[in-house]
Amino acid sequence: MCAKVIDLHCDTIDKIARSNGSMGLRDGNCDINLGKLRKGGAMAQFFAIFTRSHASLQRVGLTLTPYEYVQWIYACYQKELTANADIIAPAYTCNDILRNDEKGLMSSVLSVEDAVALEGKIERVDTFYQMGVRMMSLTWDWENSLGYPQSADPERMQLGLKPFGIDAVRRMEELGIIIDVSHLSDGGFWDVAKHTSAPFAASHSCARALCEKGRNLTDDMLRVIGDRGGVCGVNFYAGFLNKGSRYAAVGDIVRHAQYIANVAGVDAVALGSDFDGIDAEVEFHDYAGMPMLVDGLLRVFTEEEVEKICWRNALRVIRDVVK
Repeated sequence: MCAKVIDLHCDTIDKIARSNGSMGLRDGNCDINLGKLRKGGAMAQFFAIFTRSHASLQRVGLTLTPYEYVQWIYACYQKELTANADIIAPAYTCNDILRNDEKGLMSSVLSVEDAVALEGKIERVDTFYQMGVRMMSLTWDWENSLGYPQSADPERMQLGLKPFGIDAVRRMEELGIIIDVSHLSDGGFWDVAKHTSAPFAASHSCARALCEKGRNLTDDMLRVIGDRGGVCGVNFYAGFLNKGSRYAAVGDIVRHAQYIANVAGVDAVALGSDFDGIDAEVEFHDYAGMPMLVDGLLRVFTEEEVEKICWRNALRVIRDVVK
């Protein structure tokens, strides 16, 4: 079986931008480049703009604001798409992905990891949409104007969205930006479920019952995502698959996919590699090894189910949410 793949999360563009021109998307020394995407069966790749907080920017010697940092990474993203238009094309809707696929082109979908750059300005949600952003996670590992991240502190873990966070997710839903709850506090997750009605996603998370990490989702959360028609993109990071592990075997990823399918339904399972954002070894190394994962999935799922996990479920959420 030669499966297409839609991967809901990678940090490749951030890595390319910070290389100061030493590598590009076509053949850069990353987990993901265009050759590896093609070899791995990519239909569409979500490229995240990983947004740094003020403190994080200062620590790495950058004087940019988070909003300016987004614009800097975005400029790199646009440059790479222009330079590689013969292989990959931007996609803003489900139909764009299907048209690109018919033309033999892979699709690139822009996302934002951590909405810190909104800084309480609701008009920036519209700006990001106009830039082509079609999915946005509300937090990373620090508090921002929308809410709070996952935490080992039980009290902080229950903190919900701030008033601006509620306004922001409602505006995202109105525009057609997929709300991404990966990295969000448990309280924030339940506020997203309460204050929105469209499907939403955890772009790169796993099952907490199998690996007790705050970044992973409880069974109740998985059920809500499934009931709402959303997806959980299984993360390939070893530490989210098995607590304390530094090696992600195909079987570990399959185990989480199978668990999520049993709890929330197979329609709720997708892939969110987190490639170029993880520092542990993956059995199949990088995106080019995706066929090995497909073979692993086929050992426990039917061909139809593997197609759903690899691309159809993600495409359905894009179709149902993105306008």
